[in-house]
Amino acid sequence: MQFPESWLREFCNPPLSTTQLADTLTMAGLEVEELQPVAPTFHGIVVGEIKSAEQHPNADRLRVCQVDVGQPELLTIVCGAPNARVGIKVPCAMVGAELPPGEDGKPFLIKIGKLRGVESFGMLCSAREMKLSEDHGGLLELVNDAPVGQNMRQHLNLDDTLFTLKLTPNLAHCLSVYGVARELSALTGVPLKTPVFPVAPVTASDVLPVKVSAPDLCGRFSGRVIRGLNTQAKTPAWMVDRLARCGQRSVTALVDISNYVMFELGRPSHIFDLDKIHGGLDVRWGQPGEQLKLLNGNTVTVDSQVGVIADAVQVESLAGIMGGDATAVSDATQNVYVEAAFWWPKAIAGRSRRFNFSTDAGHRFERGVDPELTVEHIERITQLIVDICGTPQTQCGPMDDQQVAMPAKQSVTLRIARASKVLGMPLTQAQCAKALMGLGLPVVEGDGVLTVTAPSYRFDIQIEEDLVEEVARVVGYDNLPATPPQAPITAKVRPEARRGEFAVRRAVAALGYQETINFSFVDERWEHELAGNPNPIKLLNPIASQMSVMRSSLLGSLLQVLKFNQDRKAQRVRVFEIGRVFLRDASVTNSDTTVQGFSQPMRVAGLAMGACDAPGWGEKERAVDFYDVRGDLQALLAPVQATFVAAQHPAMHPGRCAKVVVHGVEIGFVGELHPKWRQSYDLNQVPILFEVDLDAVLAREVPRFKAVPKFQAVERDIAVLVDERVTHDALMAAIWQASVDGVLRDALLFDIYRPKSSALAAGQAAEKSMAVRLTLNAREEAALTEAQIEAAVAAVVATLAEQLGARQRV
Repeated sequence: MQFPESWLREFCNPPLSTTQLADTLTMAGLEVEELQPVAPTFHGIVVGEIKSAEQHPNADRLRVCQVDVGQPELLTIVCGAPNARVGIKVPCAMVGAELPPGEDGKPFLIKIGKLRGVESFGMLCSAREMKLSEDHGGLLELVNDAPVGQNMRQHLNLDDTLFTLKLTPNLAHCLSVYGVARELSALTGVPLKTPVFPVAPVTASDVLPVKVSAPDLCGRFSGRVIRGLNTQAKTPAWMVDRLARCGQRSVTALVDISNYVMFELGRPSHIFDLDKIHGGLDVRWGQPGEQLKLLNGNTVTVDSQVGVIADAVQVESLAGIMGGDATAVSDATQNVYVEAAFWWPKAIAGRSRRFNFSTDAGHRFERGVDPELTVEHIERITQLIVDICGTPQTQCGPMDDQQVAMPAKQSVTLRIARASKVLGMPLTQAQCAKALMGLGLPVVEGDGVLTVTAPSYRFDIQIEEDLVEEVARVVGYDNLPATPPQAPITAKVRPEARRGEFAVRRAVAALGYQETINFSFVDERWEHELAGNPNPIKLLNPIASQMSVMRSSLLGSLLQVLKFNQDRKAQRVRVFEIGRVFLRDASVTNSDTTVQGFSQPMRVAGLAMGACDAPGWGEKERAVDFYDVRGDLQALLAPVQATFVAAQHPAMHPGRCAKVVVHGVEIGFVGELHPKWRQSYDLNQVPILFEVDLDAVLAREVPRFKAVPKFQAVERDIAVLVDERVTHDALMAAIWQASVDGVLRDALLFDIYRPKSSALAAGQAAEKSMAVRLTLNAREEAALTEAQIEAAVAAVVATLAEQLGARQRV
């Protein structure tokens, strides 16, 4: 919310500087986000009146003007503005004046100049030249009664300051200049100048029939008919200036009056063209399929969840949000209907966002607007309409005020002891009562308690803690004591068998991957194609159509990053992400960290594409393959030994995909992207991907002490013939299960040999030879004997024969 300081001081003018005033509001919870001068620094510009304007003898587009600036002699000034004419009053920069800096940052100094042979003793200014606006179509025309020779900063009050407040939703009563002044009065003790609402004399009997059919939408509806207006009347300069300093441009006199009262008193209102209303008005919920063309030019379709104001023929307005184009006032309007209503906040909240726009009126009504002052505020609007647009034929009808469902007054009790405990400082009952009464809250005192009946404009006061907050705001947050916590603070120590997420990030980054951070909202297509999830968790209100579901896999996000980089000619991409996925799980119950029916585990996923290593002169470039990424995954999981088992995954190549198993538990997948998805996503190289549960990566074995053997290890090589279907994992599992009395230290497969098909006998099953190097060493204080070595090797061969049907190759 933006407003000028001078307007605020008209209601409450404490003896504080601008900075002190801003600090006072900020420390009371009304954060002053920005202080901005109305105009930049300049001097030497005064009000001048053009006494004559003759054509320049040597230029068609220039005029030689004689300008009165309050000095004994008129100034001769050459001007090229199209609106330079006799009789108008404009800003005049005299010789020696300094205009605001230009694009080069240097101030512009006015000197005596000569234009096409005619000397010019100054410059007539536009609003843009004084940095008041971007309008440079002509001179800035001032009001007719502007004092000639008066300093422009004084005349236009350019030493004013614009306040921009960043208000929280509970401070709806401060969404007006008067509302802020009311808070300032309570904070400083300076009297508040309460506005007076003179009652307009009723000179006509016209009453527009209004029916409130939805009390749960509108609790009070007030309005009156005004006839015989001149809607082409010009908005006064003072009102245009104040609206501009509130960030609102001038439209027409009637629209400006409505906006002015909204900024002044916080009351949004609407002015209908009376002659365009068919019959009467009906305040009701919309009906499915009804359409309305709004003042902003958009046509919207309403339903039963949106409030409307309709006449006998059509919908004329979105209740509490925006009026319709059909009944909008225009230059031809002569008779109007002015309405001010109380709309229930819950009936307005979120409605404008359904149509992808927001309005100042909706912003206020969905937070709460005072229902008690609709009549008084219409009187204020009437006063301004009659003063600005009135004619001898102007007539005001009687006030029509329908109170159908006014909010009940609610009493809230504040315990003094409770307030002291919450704020951490001693408070007296008198101190709390003074603070609340200073805010305009009626207080009934009891024994150690205060009972407050919230005023009609304070929708935020509902529980005791709201009153505690009000006391704290008046006392001043900066005056609250700094009290250390009384409970002991114990650092949460991570178990030694678990590493932190940052350690995992550093480990993956050390392998050459770069971290990415992506949205958890993804395209539904990714879930169907890459995650094989036919029923993803859908968002009720997605921020974009391509972000409509919650992801159950990180792979889609990484592929999007890959596509983005490939489109920018990146030849080598290695990225990873640690993030949360969202799965349906009926076993999950509600808790502080979980949502019933949904599991939200963390995962780590990576993608590699392009060259295996960065280009180098000493190595031949090779594309990254499955085994490179599997090696990265093994390094990430180390010292835990993972096994990789051939598997199927919707996103991965059917023959180049493996599931990752740790301690018999499946923790994820690694593999090459499926060819059809590579083609679908238009990727020019094959990416290798992996995705595993983060918890499995965080777990690590605690190192245990083991004495270094004192004797040299012994190596023995064995080669066994096994069925073609025997895997490396099965071979190693059988070797480690052999009874070797603890002397086996390591086993390494170093060769696989497949005989030519012609060497196989007819009908013989396909076999392969697998050569393994066994490393043996004794635990006791002695070297292995030849008998122990032979026994260990024989035990391994026997176990392989028993479990895998292996035959030792000789």
